Amino acid sequence: MFDDVTPRLGLPYVVAAQAQKHIPINESLARLDGLVQLAVESRAAAAQPASPVAGGVWILPASATGAAWAGQPGGTLMRFEAGAWEALAPAEGVLAWVKDENQMVAFDGAAWTPLSATFRSLTAAATPNLATTRLEILEQEVTLSGASTATSIVIPNRAIVLAVSTRTTVAVTGATAYNCGVAGEASKFGGSLGVAKNSSNIGVVGPTAYYADTPVVLTAVGGNFVAGKVRVAIHVMRFDAPAAVA
Repeated sequence: MFDDVTPRLGLPYVVAAQAQKHIPINESLARLDGLVQLAVESRAAAAQPASPVAGGVWILPASATGAAWAGQPGGTLMRFEAGAWEALAPAEGVLAWVKDENQMVAFDGAAWTPLSATFRSLTAAATPNLATTRLEILEQEVTLSGASTATSIVIPNRAIVLAVSTRTTVAVTGATAYNCGVAGEASKFGGSLGVAKNSSNIGVVGPTAYYADTPVVLTAVGGNFVAGKVRVAIHVMRFDAPAAVA
């Protein structure tokens, strides 16, 4: 009737008349300790740490290295306890707090995605024929380098941008400040913004329509970017035409 382990979390069952019942019970408790209210150290560290914290969990990136990590699929959870590593396959829908990013991520069955990316659109109004007005937020954490860095998320074609907000998540080095804008308007959403961790800006602008997908560009002031990360959120209003007719 039962498999050897539970279907979602892989917790071992105690079978009838089993000797040394404490072994599967303790194994189940150890996995629950790692998976319940899951907090991972990082999802970017590719090298197996030499001195991992007891009970620590990591989300493996692709092509991780190390005696226990090498060969494991990207996205696998690796938990360390009592001098040994255990690989755990996450179930779809698992949530994890990533300590070095200060954000929640969700596993969709194939990849870990920032939770903020799944709560990004709200329909403010809709007609019976499905013409809609939507408010949407697109967010990305950008790693800075060189003279300027563009986001891979974009202000969408035929959308109205209301604001672009930023927060420095890892202190920026190499530049004394940065501008936030688009090509040709380097400081449209803010100029000479702070480079210290948790510096933030809400660049509200008059409603501006864009007619092509347009990335946000962060431009270094007083030097070039050497390191640092900035979380960029694009606040837009989007529109859908009435539904097609038969």
